Amino acid sequence: MSLHDEEFDEQGFDGQGVDGQGVDGDGRPESLTSPESLPPERTAEAALRPKRLSEFVGQQVVRDQLSLVLDAAAARGRAPEHMLLSGPPGLGKTTLAMIIAAELSAPLRITSGPAIQHAGDLAAILSSLDEGEVLFIDEIHRLARPAEEMLYIAMEDFRVDVVVGKGVGATSIPLDLPPFTVVGATTRAGLLPAPLRDRFGFIGHLDFYAPHELEEVVRRSAVRLEVDLEERAAVEIASRSRGTPRIANRLLRRVRDWAQVRGSGTLDLPAAQEALRVYEVDQRGLDRLDRAVLAALCGRFAGGPVGLSTLAVAVGEETETVETMVEPYLVREGFLLRTPRGRAAAPAAWEHLGLEPPAGPEGAAPMLGRF
Repeated sequence: MSLHDEEFDEQGFDGQGVDGQGVDGDGRPESLTSPESLPPERTAEAALRPKRLSEFVGQQVVRDQLSLVLDAAAARGRAPEHMLLSGPPGLGKTTLAMIIAAELSAPLRITSGPAIQHAGDLAAILSSLDEGEVLFIDEIHRLARPAEEMLYIAMEDFRVDVVVGKGVGATSIPLDLPPFTVVGATTRAGLLPAPLRDRFGFIGHLDFYAPHELEEVVRRSAVRLEVDLEERAAVEIASRSRGTPRIANRLLRRVRDWAQVRGSGTLDLPAAQEALRVYEVDQRGLDRLDRAVLAALCGRFAGGPVGLSTLAVAVGEETETVETMVEPYLVREGFLLRTPRGRAAAPAAWEHLGLEPPAGPEGAAPMLGRF
């Protein structure tokens, strides 16, 4: 697969219409504030993708480090060391992998950990690489163990051992590979085996974006979408984007749809506020499910603590959905506490819902005194 065959990206996409939010692999509606890339978005995202490191917004430390690594490799006329990009979804790992290949003027081969189930799958990819090619492995922490062990040797010695035959008659034939660069991406760096992690010469961690960086992302995307975006609308969209460029662009698309269908066509502050009200994204970036979890926790369970499965049943969702889609942001923003006894509401949750926490013996919420 070449650079132009893959069409997904974190920093930009075009729209699907005012009614479409996308669905997941099981056909269920996806959240507008999910950091995961939705299938309907992937084709159109390429049009807004930053092509060069100088165009990439945010992640200043990682950008500076990557620039140095790439410039040094170019000066030596050699392929750069293998690189690992880690961080939450939607921050730009795939985009940076594509930029690395573009900066090196090298072809890009894209695959993913779940797609490589056998060592033979990886051997087929590695044996077809050209000199200097960039191999991007998304979700590299999900590689099968036999493929991992083959990748160790390939990354270190640029060699794969192909086993021919079976049983006592099997022989191993070494196959030399041209120099290439592996760029791995992972949302869970802790799951990478140490031997694999140690073979990456550069490891960059992507952090959530500051509001002013998201404003720049939104402004650049608006220019490429050829829409008129007012500054106050850009600030409003950025403030509700959970620190994630993918969400910022998704919200921009929804605001554009509302402005074109129901407004004047200009993305001004009233248009942004009304569009996000229609899609139930509030001032803190919480969507319907986020608020439902907090409302159940505060209303039905008096602030907790309560078990995760019980909380999921209370809002009519799967436990995994609450744990992976809802909890991370609520915990990061100080709305939810994860304790040994279960989930509990933090003071910010009561305040956000406009509720008064039940007073304890000393006037404090009783849950806070039990941890």
